[in-house]
Amino acid sequence: MTTFKDRSDVFAELGTKLSIAEIFETLLDGPVPIRLTCYDGSSAGPQDSEFGLEIKTPRGVNYIATAPGDLGMARAYIAGDLEATGVHPGDPYELLKAMGGLKFRRPTALQLVVIARSLGWELLKPIAPPPQETLPRWRRIALEGLRHSKTRDAEAIHHHYDVSNTFYEYVLGPSMTYTCAAYEDPAWTLEQAQENKYRLVFEKLNLKAGDRLLDIGCGWGGMVRYAAKRGVKVIGATLSAEQAEWAQAKIAEEGLSDLAEVRHSDYRDVREGDFDAVSSIGLTEHIGVHNYPAYFEFIKSKLRVGGLFLNHSITRPDNTRITKAGDFIDRYVFPDGELAGSGRIITEVQNVGLEVLHEENLRQHYALTLAEWCDNLVKNWDDAVAEVGEGTAKVWGLYMAGCQLGFEKNVVQLHQVLGVKLGADQAWTVPLRPWWKA
Repeated sequence: MTTFKDRSDVFAELGTKLSIAEIFETLLDGPVPIRLTCYDGSSAGPQDSEFGLEIKTPRGVNYIATAPGDLGMARAYIAGDLEATGVHPGDPYELLKAMGGLKFRRPTALQLVVIARSLGWELLKPIAPPPQETLPRWRRIALEGLRHSKTRDAEAIHHHYDVSNTFYEYVLGPSMTYTCAAYEDPAWTLEQAQENKYRLVFEKLNLKAGDRLLDIGCGWGGMVRYAAKRGVKVIGATLSAEQAEWAQAKIAEEGLSDLAEVRHSDYRDVREGDFDAVSSIGLTEHIGVHNYPAYFEFIKSKLRVGGLFLNHSITRPDNTRITKAGDFIDRYVFPDGELAGSGRIITEVQNVGLEVLHEENLRQHYALTLAEWCDNLVKNWDDAVAEVGEGTAKVWGLYMAGCQLGFEKNVVQLHQVLGVKLGADQAWTVPLRPWWKA
């Protein structure tokens, strides 16, 4: 097979016509690690591979050629122009693992000429992406305002969480908890581990009946209801209207309305203060790293002296950079998402005058959680597709399986940071040793 890697003089042969597989190899930085087949009959990669990709249509080639990398591949896959073999679309983890560090490179001008002559220029004109894709960052500014303004944050949360409560029930299970669980044993069920996560947060915050808790970014109210069942007065805030509606109905169903409330509200609009504790479980990823000082200052302002807070969030394994989400995640899953290392979070907590008491990494726990969510999606695939459509269901299978791999490979981590608001005298207000069961 003739490829750009094999023959440096191919660019001089502008009449050369390459197959789809050869073009794919040209765009790939390294060998094709799995079996690739194409609608023109060409193929690449190990033919005995357990896993494969099939480019089924010219539109699939267009998506990959005009956006080399995870975004182009995702567009073709979600639209049905690129088909994965050897895995279920609800859990393509093994395929992604077999693909390894697949990397694309943008073609040079001369390579582009050869590709265009092979495909025809019409096939390289950008076309509309699948309907599940949100706007690029630069267009969001014009329509929704600057990053992490209240309007733009609300739209980002709407895109991610207002998919369908029924769909999330299929994926998340009865706990309706879309954050990392805490396992004592890998054999635990997802529900056991999620209950244990809430138990861990509750105990770290040293809550007791009669205390007041503010849970910001509360999702479907899992932490709100857990604390209320133990006599704590709780306010939860979420930017997702569907989450708030579901949570309020569940609170009423469980007879917790006297103690618990979930508001459809930006956390910055909560007026009450003097809380005994503040929990933030899975919100920091949406805040924006440059907004950390204001975010932790807000938490500090809501706590009484001696009050505790817990921040539970996805992080990077280092503190050398601020990391925006990749193109696929930014366009399809987490618009405007940003991650930093746990060191950056701890630094910003300390810089606003809060004292850090404890920190731990639950990276492997999140890998286990994501595997369970993928398993749920596979089990409920037909119902999930009927609820949100095949394209959206494929987005979630791809996203969750990719994240599982990311946590396993230490591309991302999950950290809980526990802290306290001290008074002017800096007096210690908590027990001398950890008071929670790990």
